[in-house]
Amino acid sequence: MSANEDNLVVPEEEIDLHDSHTEVGEHEYTLDELKAELAETKQVASDANDKMLRTLAEMENLKRRTQKDLEDAHKFALTKFAGEMLTVLDSLVLGLQAATGDSDEVKRFREGCELTIKQCESAFEKFNIVTLDPTGMPFNAEHHNAVNMQVVEGVEPNTVVTVFQKGYMLNGRLLRPAMVVVAKAAD
Repeated sequence: MSANEDNLVVPEEEIDLHDSHTEVGEHEYTLDELKAELAETKQVASDANDKMLRTLAEMENLKRRTQKDLEDAHKFALTKFAGEMLTVLDSLVLGLQAATGDSDEVKRFREGCELTIKQCESAFEKFNIVTLDPTGMPFNAEHHNAVNMQVVEGVEPNTVVTVFQKGYMLNGRLLRPAMVVVAKAAD
């Protein structure tokens, strides 16, 4: 008798390495059957390994997407609030434009509006909200909304000549396009 590492005792007369038949339990297996079963087991193991690797890759992709979504949520959390504040800023600008006259009250009102507008713009800058004032720049459909086109002497066609409403970007993403008038070629 010989003993293997697991301290199992196997009678030597049952082990014949040159025989093509091996008896396990009550069933006798041929060498070809054992090879086929080994190949099948290897295939099952290979399939399980492939499935595990695909699942691992899918989990990594999900982790990256979730991380990006979280970063975007932090970067663009102010989008809705900033959009509402732009309406307030627009009202201040319109009020400033409407305040005409030379009386002391009008001058103080204009100064107050100008300071408030500067404070709003300063607050926007602190939170990476950038103003788009494209006057004199080429028209960019991604950042500008053309409300009119007109012939303007001495100005290159497709150039922004008037800005009705400034545009804004938040962390590189368009918050609101600038409403502009664009120069066109003479007929």
